[in-house]
Amino acid sequence: MDKATYTKLVLEAESTLYHVARSILTDNYDCADAVQEAILKSYSKLYTLKEEAYFKTWLVRILINECYKIRKQQKKVILMEEYEKKQYAGERNSYSELYEALMEMEERIRVPVVLYYLDGFKIHEISKILKIPEGTIKSRLSRGRHVLREKLEA
Repeated sequence: MDKATYTKLVLEAESTLYHVARSILTDNYDCADAVQEAILKSYSKLYTLKEEAYFKTWLVRILINECYKIRKQQKKVILMEEYEKKQYAGERNSYSELYEALMEMEERIRVPVVLYYLDGFKIHEISKILKIPEGTIKSRLSRGRHVLREKLEA
C-alpha cells in the first residue's frame, strides 16, 4: 500500500476511529491521543496488514488496544475533573439522553453497539475487531438494545 492510499483510507476511517475511542475513553484529549497513536502505529506496522480490504478493521483493532493502554495508565491517577464530576454528579451536562444512556452501559456492551449502530461495521467485522465469537456480538447487541430501551423510556 502506498502513502496516498494509506492517507485516503485513514481519512475515511477518521469518524469511526473517534467514535470507537469515545466509547472506551471519556476524555476528548485521551481520544485524540489514542487515535493519533493508532495511526502512527498502523503506519509503522503497515507491512503486517495481510489484506488491504480489512484495513479499517485492522486499524480499529490497533485503536482499541491503544485505548486500553491509555485507560490502564490512567487507573494510577485520579484527575481533578473526575473528582469534580463525582462531586457534582447530580448536575446534568449538555450531552443528549442517548449519549448518556450509551455511556452508562457496560463497556463490553457499549463498544459493540457503537461499532454496529454508529460506525456501520458488520457483525463478522466486529467479531474480528474484538476477537470474540459472532454469537457473543449478537447477544451483546441485543442486550444493548434492551438496556437503551429501558433507560430511554424511564
